[in-house]
Amino acid sequence: MPASKRLVKNNRSWMNGEVKGKFLVTLSAVIMIVATISITIFLSTKGLQSFIKNGVSLIEFLTSPDWSPTGENPVYGALPFIFGSFAVTILSALIAAPLGIGGAIFMTEIAPSWGRKIMQPIVELLVGIPSVVYGFIGLTVLVPFIRENFAGMGFSLLAGTIVLSVMILPTVTTIATDAMSSLPKSLRDGSYALGATRWQTIRKVLIPAALPTLLTAVVLGMARAFGEALAVQMVIGNTRDLPGSILDASATLTTIITLNMGHTTYGSVENNTLWSMGLILLVMSFIFILIIRYLSARRKI
Repeated sequence: MPASKRLVKNNRSWMNGEVKGKFLVTLSAVIMIVATISITIFLSTKGLQSFIKNGVSLIEFLTSPDWSPTGENPVYGALPFIFGSFAVTILSALIAAPLGIGGAIFMTEIAPSWGRKIMQPIVELLVGIPSVVYGFIGLTVLVPFIRENFAGMGFSLLAGTIVLSVMILPTVTTIATDAMSSLPKSLRDGSYALGATRWQTIRKVLIPAALPTLLTAVVLGMARAFGEALAVQMVIGNTRDLPGSILDASATLTTIITLNMGHTTYGSVENNTLWSMGLILLVMSFIFILIIRYLSARRKI
């Protein structure tokens, strides 16, 4: 066969491969976009029915501390659950952020090469542990410890906070480690050349340079903590009252949804208010994504 015919055949095969690859990639993107839009529309429609169809007051829903959907005068106040979700998320981030960033700094700047080879697989191994295992450990170890050494029954915001902080720690540590490792070596060399110590270099040069990515790691950990249900449900107590302290039992949006959704009638007011809580979770997910996008834009600048 002449070389010209072989060349044409190869070009056709290459074009067929290009077309197939482009089609598969485009199809995948379209499926992702359609799925996201569909979930948003469905959840928004279901979540707004309690306010539009059933006449539940939005202000009362967001600000009332009373949740009694089955009483003679039903009240649908989700404030205790909203507060519980934000409380455990923020408190767990306050614990996991310094530990994760500190571990990342240790692995990248202080520990020898063998230290990172040992620590990083251990940290990544925590990611693969199911959330029910974290919850079961918290239920059998952490809750009795709090009950015996502090006031209360052990089921508390403190227990939920500790469990969540351990769960999001690998996420924060892994992303922070990648952020510190990606910094150019010239930053360290320039700092050392000016007479800075290792700690001064870390504190005044490397951390400010990687700060947007470090904050992104913390926000991603908070996003996971805000949507966690099973592990928190097992240790937080799942009460309908606002907690007076960190040692009091509480509940989150996710725990109330998982506990009550199966016991409600589809289309009832209580069922629709639970969908409204799901809508709040979706809105918070979008807010976390916007924060991450903002931090990513700062990093590019």
